[in-house]
Amino acid sequence: MVRDFVRREVEPVAAHHDHADTVPFELIDRMKELGLFGITVPEKYGGMGLDYTTFASIFEELSKGFMTLSGAIGTHHILTYVLDHYGTEEQKQKFLPDLASGRKRGGLALTEPSGGTDMANLQTTAKKDGEEYTINGTKMFITGGASADFLLVQAVTDLEKRQRGGITMFIIDNPTPGMTFEPIRIWTTPSKAHQHLIHLDNVRVPQTQVLGEVGHGFSLGQQWLVHHDRLLRGSMALGILTRALEMAIDWSKQRVTYGQPIGDRQAIQWMLSDVYIDIMNLRALTRETAARADDGEDVRVEASMIKYCAGEWGWRSIDKIMQVFGGLGESLDMPIAHWYLCLLYTSDAADERSSV
Repeated sequence: MVRDFVRREVEPVAAHHDHADTVPFELIDRMKELGLFGITVPEKYGGMGLDYTTFASIFEELSKGFMTLSGAIGTHHILTYVLDHYGTEEQKQKFLPDLASGRKRGGLALTEPSGGTDMANLQTTAKKDGEEYTINGTKMFITGGASADFLLVQAVTDLEKRQRGGITMFIIDNPTPGMTFEPIRIWTTPSKAHQHLIHLDNVRVPQTQVLGEVGHGFSLGQQWLVHHDRLLRGSMALGILTRALEMAIDWSKQRVTYGQPIGDRQAIQWMLSDVYIDIMNLRALTRETAARADDGEDVRVEASMIKYCAGEWGWRSIDKIMQVFGGLGESLDMPIAHWYLCLLYTSDAADERSSV
């Protein structure tokens, strides 16, 4: 179903939206019809009730067609996952049906200007005031923040305990008085801001919208990092690299130099073979980790390995694809240059451990 949707409806218009840096809302609407905003949401709340192994495969197919589409459901499923596993029944009934249908969109507000995603160093605070909490702070680089209908926000509720029982997760409706947004333009999408700075100035949130238990927000954040950020980085890279390899193989058969297709030369064959090996290794790691996550195993180490390998292997592979295409790979009429930037960015993010 998803593969057919990508080939028939996404691939023919992906280049147009990529060049114009526009969001294909007509495709987003089709994804809603296909149930792709509730992939892992239980059927009783209107979702498809599928496992993470299937979700990873769907994410790969969408990334193969147009990465913006996989991104549209990536952060959204963070909220549905945490709500499904840790929300009260009242919260599930209130939020999950609209999220599963795509009528409402969700997102996550964790990263801060001072400490990035270092959850132990959060500066945003939440103080209890009767039946409500008052939240103050700033979040940064929040993908789709302004367009989300609900945001998961982590804040410190006990300054002494912090990550050891002093961080709590809140569900905040958008709009809410005191919450404002500033667009952030980044180098991969310079003409349009998809990320935002969020200011929280005395934002009042009812106690009923605390997600999970007070003080357990740190562990909830670890859960979404494993299942929706690190693990799915592998699926994103796999989608890009699989499509890029298909295009490179076709091109190596068409491009003739000195009387023969470049695909007949060992140097080109070696590069294509190296890319294929990286794809197969990354796919094996991603699918095994997703299957173990479905079985309830702790896969934090393996998920972090996926993020690292998606960056390192992804960038070196797309670099070889770029070499196969030569100067044509740098053309904005081709998606290769955009994929190159995306995987280079992922590689830099994965390699923070050496930079630090």
